[in-house]
Amino acid sequence: MAYSKELLTEAYSTMTTIRQFEERMIKEFMAGNIPGFVHTYDGQEAVGVGVCMHLSDADIIGSTHRGHGHCIAKGADIELMILEIMGKAGGLCKGKGGSMHIADIDKGMLGANAIVGGGPPLVNGAALSMKTLGKPNVAVSFSGDGSSNQGTVMEALNLAGVLDLPHLFVFENNHLAEGTGDEYAVSGDITDRVRAFAIPCEKVDGTDFFAVYEAAKKAIDHCRSGKGPHGLEADVIRFDGHFIGDPQAYRGEGELDDLRANKDCLKIFRQRVTAEGWMTDAELDQLDQDAAAAIEKGVQRGLAAPQPTLDELHSDVYCSY
Repeated sequence: MAYSKELLTEAYSTMTTIRQFEERMIKEFMAGNIPGFVHTYDGQEAVGVGVCMHLSDADIIGSTHRGHGHCIAKGADIELMILEIMGKAGGLCKGKGGSMHIADIDKGMLGANAIVGGGPPLVNGAALSMKTLGKPNVAVSFSGDGSSNQGTVMEALNLAGVLDLPHLFVFENNHLAEGTGDEYAVSGDITDRVRAFAIPCEKVDGTDFFAVYEAAKKAIDHCRSGKGPHGLEADVIRFDGHFIGDPQAYRGEGELDDLRANKDCLKIFRQRVTAEGWMTDAELDQLDQDAAAAIEKGVQRGLAAPQPTLDELHSDVYCSY
């Protein structure tokens, strides 16, 4: 597949924005500036970006508790995300959703979901709406290896297959459900599970942006063309703990150092594009600097922003019919 300079720039810019965003959210959480629990996406950037670069605002995604990266990949405003994560007025959900429930409906981001396996059934609804209305759009659910064990996900796969829904099921297999390894908790193979519902599924190296981008294109084209659902299992790495503050005592000695040195999707991307002569280190460094400046601006806005008013806190909580 041919890659334009514009595409490569967008891909790296979004991935480095996610990485630096998450690293900064860790610092702000540790400083006491973020309430509640926060789960970061650093290490998995190539998956969210490789998939979402094929989507428009009219396409829908559903996320997990680890949703910041999906939001950014789908085009959400990072300043409004920071306001939301800090629980401040003006956030994407008026400061009431926080990290685990952040959403941006205008961008087709249905929201992060604190319920493991809660996303695919909701995304099925979006996919059914698209099919019923004859829209040429797709709906994408992001889930982890832990969610592949949930009955909600099995039911969503079955219903999507029965109704031929334009639903792409993306399983980001980072091999750890909180602290439980998939070799212990997942019987068999996730890709084979999806195929058992007569849904095509491909397994891909989630640390390789190009592999994800190309596999996602085929899968999304399949869904858009009316052929029904598709699956994608991405083998990925989670650099930080299940949540900020997780000591990761379940990791082996030197394991994280090895992963950061050899399985970092940003390093792998940089090595390929510079070796191929597609981009220079100087150009990539500038994108790193641009992302850092944008995040710093957002953090300073977040720190200075007021808390939501009582009226804002009480609005949009209950729906009256």
